[in-house]
Amino acid sequence: MKIIIDGKSYLAKKGETILEVAQRNHLEIPALCYHSDLKIKSNCRLCLVEIRGRKGLFPSCSTIVEPGMEIITDSPRIRRARKINLELIFAQYREECQDCLWGFRCQLLNFARKYKIKIDRFEDRKKNYPVYQFGPAIIFDSSKCIDCRNCLEVCQKQGVGFLETKEKGAFFRIVPSSDKNKDCIYCGQCALHCPAGAFEGVGEFEEVEKPLKDKNKIVIFQYAPSIRTTIGEEFGFAYGKVLTNRLVAGIKKLGVDKVFDVSVGADFTTVEEAKELAERIEKKRDLPMFTSCCPSWVKFVEFYYPQFIPNLTTVRSPHIILGGLIKTYWAEKVKINPKKIIVVSIMPCLAKKYEITRNELFIQDKIKPVDYVLTTRELAYLFHRHQIDLRKIKPRKPDNPLGFPSGAGVIYGASGGVMESALRTLAKNITGKKLGKIKFKEVDGIKKARVKIGSRSLKIGVINGIGKAKEILEKLKINPSLFDYLEVMACWDGCIGGGGQPVPTNEEIRKKRAEGLRQIDKKKKVRIAQENPIVKKVYQEFLTEPDKIHSLCHTFYSHKPRVGFKILSANQKNNH
Repeated sequence: MKIIIDGKSYLAKKGETILEVAQRNHLEIPALCYHSDLKIKSNCRLCLVEIRGRKGLFPSCSTIVEPGMEIITDSPRIRRARKINLELIFAQYREECQDCLWGFRCQLLNFARKYKIKIDRFEDRKKNYPVYQFGPAIIFDSSKCIDCRNCLEVCQKQGVGFLETKEKGAFFRIVPSSDKNKDCIYCGQCALHCPAGAFEGVGEFEEVEKPLKDKNKIVIFQYAPSIRTTIGEEFGFAYGKVLTNRLVAGIKKLGVDKVFDVSVGADFTTVEEAKELAERIEKKRDLPMFTSCCPSWVKFVEFYYPQFIPNLTTVRSPHIILGGLIKTYWAEKVKINPKKIIVVSIMPCLAKKYEITRNELFIQDKIKPVDYVLTTRELAYLFHRHQIDLRKIKPRKPDNPLGFPSGAGVIYGASGGVMESALRTLAKNITGKKLGKIKFKEVDGIKKARVKIGSRSLKIGVINGIGKAKEILEKLKINPSLFDYLEVMACWDGCIGGGGQPVPTNEEIRKKRAEGLRQIDKKKKVRIAQENPIVKKVYQEFLTEPDKIHSLCHTFYSHKPRVGFKILSANQKNNH
């Protein structure tokens, strides 16, 4: 159908809202609470428009288009209403701009400038609201909440419900649950979908330079597969732009000693996971096997569904394996005491901050494989702070020997990548041939397929989003033979949609990020994990005994008690 927006004709589809049509055509209508991943709430009331022939103002996010509809997006009346609503938002919201994850992209500040709002005109109603910390991963500053309820919805959508409302009515609050049967899984989707920066990672912006200040240590950064197609967004590059060597150059400029690629760790994860899958299928034991490289998914199983703990693969996640190899294999090669090495992982994920605290992952002499986790956003903050511009930097290659992965390692960053990587290895091990194209059929948001490898026909599934995984777990209680192998990622579309990635993030952006990783894989000469020369070399020279392989590449899981949250003291809050 045709509609008119500000005097120009546009095509619209049945069921679309005015805001959706406007955004698709790059027309500016301010909107804070709207997110394409979530239900429409019409809470912020900034997207108000006029419709010719109708009285009043209408929220464009919830008003469905009709044939011939004439819409006005800017008028004195609209501007006055938006200005009042903005003032009401700023009257409750405590500004903390210097370390907000939105940075220079802050919509609130942009709208304040556009509509000439004095942001400190009123005393902030929420200035004394508490700051909560969820485990070692997430900070929630409730004084910065604008009551949009996006965080509430994503937490429910994830099947967790750790965030709740208190004091319902005009002055309700978002609070973490005190229910002993609920706990945060640290997926960080609250941070990605909060338009006001009320959520962030623990240590984000405050402690990011710690590892660089210790001159008595050898500092090694390792970057996750997805970072190469997301870091560019912080410097004005197109979504999905591959910047591997510029990323490495930027990290080197920070004064880091070595830069390695976590995708190499993914190659080791793949080799071990394919072995374990083959063994379980042979013995018909603990099936379906679940992937375990997503720490949010692991925590969800350990806390909410401990009966399925045996189904988790025992293989460690890629950055944990590579961190262990850095402090053993590489340290031995270059004759450095592993206690002098600091490993920093650049991750798309807030849950990785939790993962590195798990005692089950420590290696010999109780050494942590990874000492710090920085998110993509934190790395961008470091670059900006040190005036490192990826648009102008001369590219550099990662360091040998742990900087050059197979294509299978790189696609770990996108949903389905872990599954495909393991099956490529399994197919080569069993048949000696390459894996054919997997033909997935999507049913209710879950990708399913049957894959024939030799005489075996495997029932596989790929899930992103814990809410969908929860549905499958309930079905597996009744029928355990639904699948042989399941990949689960907590974040939508996998790690490219992780809680530590740049904002904004939506489905369209995530697709472009994933396509960037797939293109790298297609261009690689080596696309099967065990054919990576460095993987072969490490197994031949170092991972020669089952005990050593187990101690560096495998772990165990157990039922975990609730961690809950703590309220930071006034001093801690000020430091934050």
